[in-house]
Amino acid sequence: MARESEADDGNGRPAAPAYPVAEIAAAWERERPGTPVSSIGIVTPIWQLAKLLGDDRRRVLAHAGMDPATLDLLSVLRRSGAPYTLTTRELGRRSLITAGAVSQRVTRAEREGLVTRRPGEGRPRTVLVELTPAGHERIEATVDRVLCREAELIDGLTPEQQEQLAGLLRILLQDTQRKLGDDRIGQVGED
Repeated sequence: MARESEADDGNGRPAAPAYPVAEIAAAWERERPGTPVSSIGIVTPIWQLAKLLGDDRRRVLAHAGMDPATLDLLSVLRRSGAPYTLTTRELGRRSLITAGAVSQRVTRAEREGLVTRRPGEGRPRTVLVELTPAGHERIEATVDRVLCREAELIDGLTPEQQEQLAGLLRILLQDTQRKLGDDRIGQVGED
């Protein structure tokens, strides 16, 4: 016996599953008339997408033998351009993490031969972190896997829809950051 979600749409195709977000909003409207429910149709899908996308990214990274923190570290170094070297302070600023977290990430990546660490010139406690050839190779392969997979996941939207959604999400993010007084953006895909 077919489950309800596997019902036929009358044309031999499976029927589209119900959209529970609308049901949630309608139930709150019914149970608490006057309660604002318009955010449910936006915030709930964003939470659901964040969970799905984060879980999928972790699976892709696990398959590539990398964790989100190492991806972030190597990505920041790679995006910095040749010679792919930044101070630990700059790594922390660009990754929005503490000095201690930078140190842990660098230590782990250094053990794997993905980065090297050396004293900087000028300021006595400056430490430079550089992407090694092995680290460069690893981030090139991993970023391709991650970004190709994410492009695949959003290809249900036309390029125009993707651009429109990106613009709307930017506006929503910036306005929410302003209202909360918090302009930090955490590492995506990390618990």
